[in-house]
Amino acid sequence: MISFEAPVETILFSLRHVAGAGRIPAWDDDLVQEVIRQFSRLAEGVVAPADEAADREGCRLVDGRVHMPEGLVAAYAAFAEQGWPGLSIPEEAGGQGMPAPVLGAVTEIFAGASHALQMIAGLVPGASRTLVDYGTPDQQERWLPRLASGEWLATMALTEPGAGSDLSGIRTRGEQGPDGWRISGEKIFISGGDQDLTPRILHLVLARTQGAAGSTRGLSLFLVPSHDDAGARLPVTVTRIEEKMGLHGSPTCQMLFDGAPAELVGNEGEGLKAMFTMMNHARLDVALQGVAHATRATRIATEYARGRRQGKIAGETGSAMLASHPDVQRMLDEAEAIAIAGRALCHVALVELELQEAPELVDFLTPVCKFACTEGGVAAANLAIQVLGGYGYLREYRVEQILRDVRITAIYEGANGIHALTLATRLLRHDGGNAANAFARFVSSAGADDALSLWQQARTRMLAAEDPAPAADAFMRLTVETAYAAIWRRLAKVADHAPDPTRLRALAARQAMFLPSSLRHKAEIIAMILERDGAASGFDPKAEGYRLHGMLAADL
Repeated sequence: MISFEAPVETILFSLRHVAGAGRIPAWDDDLVQEVIRQFSRLAEGVVAPADEAADREGCRLVDGRVHMPEGLVAAYAAFAEQGWPGLSIPEEAGGQGMPAPVLGAVTEIFAGASHALQMIAGLVPGASRTLVDYGTPDQQERWLPRLASGEWLATMALTEPGAGSDLSGIRTRGEQGPDGWRISGEKIFISGGDQDLTPRILHLVLARTQGAAGSTRGLSLFLVPSHDDAGARLPVTVTRIEEKMGLHGSPTCQMLFDGAPAELVGNEGEGLKAMFTMMNHARLDVALQGVAHATRATRIATEYARGRRQGKIAGETGSAMLASHPDVQRMLDEAEAIAIAGRALCHVALVELELQEAPELVDFLTPVCKFACTEGGVAAANLAIQVLGGYGYLREYRVEQILRDVRITAIYEGANGIHALTLATRLLRHDGGNAANAFARFVSSAGADDALSLWQQARTRMLAAEDPAPAADAFMRLTVETAYAAIWRRLAKVADHAPDPTRLRALAARQAMFLPSSLRHKAEIIAMILERDGAASGFDPKAEGYRLHGMLAADL
């Protein structure tokens, strides 16, 4: 087994020199550096060593209570004792009030050490942000300190058996009586819906109030505690734990709310608006989970390939290092590039989120980050398994666990296909295309004009299409590579500051070689899909010099 090592210096380089975190008012670089390094010590020394056993042990439902793997219980206790639950919660509520990019750095390290534990603890920042934005002063005063202390964890309870991606199908009811609101209904796929890390849990539940229409406009958001102030358990019950492909150390629960006491958050009927505060945080959080897995997979594959001799290379005597074989080096390059570019793109989004100077750009980059980094995490895990060969398929080096764990990231917090459809429809058209214009300015500012030109042409075709949905996935992939073209331009310019400048320049040169043809290829796919489906509104791809290559068959 190759031990976990937090990519501290690479994260600091990306924040400082690629995303420009120093532009954030009151940014204290020395403090940020110390925070990230302190957390890396906890992650490497306490959290990561508990994760392998947790994957094997799993979670158990005993007498209506979820029992977590013993090692993760101890790891969370250390996490809470050191004050990490309150990292981004306002200081006046007992937290540290650190900015979003710092939370992002901690998220990546945490997920790399144990995705199972991070995804449970990682719901607190989104819940606290929702309370800050929509909670009453009384709710903030009561709940934020409880979350900051680590004595309470939070969940996000949206999904139901008949309402997954389409939240208009939600049937859980919120009814107001003489003693306040009560929630009744069934929720599924609730991460950490119950666990013995903390004695109590605060559930943020999306429910339909009396008389509300059967659409998302009729939904309201509620706070539903698992216990009352006296410590008595309220009618919130786990009916089963799901058996999953991965994340065995994290309980995914089916839950029953049976007239549970609740508090309305924000205005009645505006629950989705409030919940999106938590969901948007979660989407960047999930993107960084993908980055964490790509980084971990790359390190394991690289260390293995540098230490194993296999086969011969022309012109060399004796057995060659596995890493010296051109095809293995190709796979290592691809995996590392995925991690570096994804991290930098997330950091750009987090810095802009904190600055609040370009909200349209953050709106646009959020689904792009989620799509790019989760797809990238899966791809990097696959590459690592291939590098290790038969050993990659075994449990010994744990890359098979990385693939099992990362696979869910492309599904939860909005399936990637939905994010692609959102990009191709709402984000291209809403408010005169301001979000897309902000993205275009971002790409142009990096000097990636060739990539931007292809993207703008594709954007025009998508806007002209009667139905852009068939080309949504292809357009998202083109957008990801356009964003990466800008990111790699930024990376190349600041390579002197990188932990390994020579390696970064080599990767940037590789991207400069391959990205242009990949971008053209994806633009051709979009044109052909729209033409095939008769959605191009008169656009003739042949007249503009597009050709259908044999290699497009799999994409179509």
